Amino acid sequence: MSSACSRILDELNELLGGRCTTNTSICAQHGKDESRHPEMPPDAVCFAHSAEEVATILRLCHRESVPVIPFGTGTNMEGQVCAVEGGVCIDMSEMNAITRVSQNDMDCTVQAGVTRKQLNEYLRDSGLFFPIDPGADASIGGMASTNASGTTTVAYGSMKENVLALRVALPGGELIHTASRARKSSAGYDLTRLFIGSEGTLGVITDITLRLHGRAEAISAARICFSDIANAIDTVILAMQCGIGLARIELLDKNQMAAINRYSKSDYRELPTLFLEFHGSRSGVKEQAALFSDIAVDCGGSEWTWTANESERKQMWSARHAAAFAARAARPGCVAVATDVCVPLSRLAECIAVTRKEIEVEWKWPFMLTAHIGDGNFHYVFLIDPESEQEWAVFHSLYERLIDRAIGMSGTCTGEHGIGLGKKKYLLKEFGGAGTELMRSIKSAIDPRNIMNPGKVFEDA
Repeated sequence: MSSACSRILDELNELLGGRCTTNTSICAQHGKDESRHPEMPPDAVCFAHSAEEVATILRLCHRESVPVIPFGTGTNMEGQVCAVEGGVCIDMSEMNAITRVSQNDMDCTVQAGVTRKQLNEYLRDSGLFFPIDPGADASIGGMASTNASGTTTVAYGSMKENVLALRVALPGGELIHTASRARKSSAGYDLTRLFIGSEGTLGVITDITLRLHGRAEAISAARICFSDIANAIDTVILAMQCGIGLARIELLDKNQMAAINRYSKSDYRELPTLFLEFHGSRSGVKEQAALFSDIAVDCGGSEWTWTANESERKQMWSARHAAAFAARAARPGCVAVATDVCVPLSRLAECIAVTRKEIEVEWKWPFMLTAHIGDGNFHYVFLIDPESEQEWAVFHSLYERLIDRAIGMSGTCTGEHGIGLGKKKYLLKEFGGAGTELMRSIKSAIDPRNIMNPGKVFEDA
């Protein structure tokens, strides 16, 4: 532990009534997320209960130039919670109050530690829901800090489209509101979206005002197989061009379907498969599904299965929800590492196909594909022996070429996981020197002592 951190421990414990710990196991738990990056524990973990406490912690850390790492649920995918330089981790999990819900305005305000499942359970009888589904039961604050998205983004957008305003504790301890609750404003710079996706490098998000959505009268689900991934992608593009209302549209390749069969003891066709969901009126979801089916069959789809029954719908989607567990089970003892590029829809089939050809030639171990196909965002999942230098070397070579390919197709190195530790060198490739320097200047202006999550996003930060 640094001497600077030691100097503020007594003050932190006095402030928090003993809710600051240097316990080795607790620090270790807060120095690792779901990524491939090694554990990097903080020197101390503080459990905050209010925005004011967060602001005071930051003020003390700023005074002594002690690094600060915000922590939600630890489900990040790019090492965002790793304490590269030690310091103080602020655990937001006990800031889990839903402070306001307005049914008329279709919005709510929550503390950063509220999780998406907790919020939707609270909203269950209101006729409203929060749509962003990144898979894990992530905290709302963490989802905002990484601009999370997921299976419903095609219909409802990412966090950027669903956050109206934030309350943020700045590095020096000031608390700011980034916007009002109004649905639109032309006042000043867009501070809300400056902090969304900043990965804890500019401040600590303490409260979030969210846009909510009305629950659909009816929901239907469908599944259809294809002999070729390109045909599945063509189907989705045509359906979107025809204005068919897709609420979820996910693609799993034959390897992923085979892994699901082994894991779940199911008997799905081991072919590229689309999983779909339609939201709307009872007649509307049936009509939309029928239109999609017609397009899919014309594009070579087969074995169309559709249902509006809730239990059958959940059963149908259980295969998609089991994908991550099935992938890990396909090679026990290995690390499942997911790529995360996003390209324009017109380049998606090409990007997936060229990458797959390279993988099939160079990668001798299990891999599979899952894609948020309506967004152009896909994940090739590699199962890697953590002790094999050869496997890591081949993976990194393939991933670097995939990212270069995506950026060359006017895409991005990360569709939803963020930069964190793993993709810092690709930021420059994507934005160029001037764009990256502008980001650095914003970081320096807000956090001149570089205490906010240092070592993330920028190569030498």
